[in-house]
Amino acid sequence: MKSPCVFITGATGYVGSRLVPRLVERGYEVRALARKESVRKLPTGCRIIEGDALDARTFAGHVLDADTFVQLVGVAKPAPWKGRAFRAIDLVSTQASIKAAKSAVVPHFIYVSVAQPAPIMNAYIAVRRTCEESIRAAGLPATFLRPWYVLGPGHQWPRLLAPVYRIMRLLPSTREAATRLGLVTIEDMLAALVWAIEHPPSGVRVIDVPEIRRLGKEAG
Repeated sequence: MKSPCVFITGATGYVGSRLVPRLVERGYEVRALARKESVRKLPTGCRIIEGDALDARTFAGHVLDADTFVQLVGVAKPAPWKGRAFRAIDLVSTQASIKAAKSAVVPHFIYVSVAQPAPIMNAYIAVRRTCEESIRAAGLPATFLRPWYVLGPGHQWPRLLAPVYRIMRLLPSTREAATRLGLVTIEDMLAALVWAIEHPPSGVRVIDVPEIRRLGKEAG
């Protein structure tokens, strides 16, 4: 019996490099896209697809018969002043992924978006919102995961904001925002991604911060 297949872009990144081995351990065939100079960074156990995430022509043929397409490409360490990079990398790579996934009639497209609305990171949110709209317009069954900040190795500084979050959750006027823009851990994200892969939707669904946390807790 053929193992379920997951095609992943951004497989060498912060989330992707941890997701690939987890899926391999669960028996998935993982096809991981990477540029030639980054292939050496891919986790073991996956099938290496050498190509350019910004150009669907370089990888579309390898998406055929995949059960799930996971789009993880994005600018490292997003910041308010990286608007041009968001449009050149996050947006263009997602457009290329949509094109390849639609052509291959992939049953499930997973996109890691961002919690919204928010008082900061407007350029980043605008690009991620545009990507969500493009996925919907393409008619792809999809899951959007909307974390705000993912805590993990080398990504811990937001823990300093814990007192602020506690105060915001106590005030009726800021309670909803504190929940929507809450922090999740890398383990929460991985658990949510695996759950999403194993429970494909018939249409489009959104998994926000409270749900990401719940799935992480259940997996833990």
